[in-house]
Amino acid sequence: MNNTTINEIKKQIQNNPILLYMKGSPEKPNCGFSAQAVKILSIYDVPFEYIDVLKHLDIRTELPKFANWPTFPQLWVNGELIGGCDILVEMHHKGELQHILHSASSSK
Repeated sequence: MNNTTINEIKKQIQNNPILLYMKGSPEKPNCGFSAQAVKILSIYDVPFEYIDVLKHLDIRTELPKFANWPTFPQLWVNGELIGGCDILVEMHHKGELQHILHSASSSK
């Protein structure tokens, strides 16, 4: 693993209570899964940061190894990997996501 990139990833995760690693941007997602993740996050009206892994190939390469999660998007909340699109959808439907996101956004 590239330690410089891993350190950057750790810093991004630590400095952003709600962070979405995605393909594209919230305004212009470049894949359906990223679009769906943004749509779910927007329902809860919480501020979040994002990293476009298509513009940061080093992060796109190293984050799956660091996170032990092979795909994008990846949602991180309070330094913890929540998961990808399927997990966000499932947590949203079960009503579990709201509490996690609101507690993270209020701890800013």
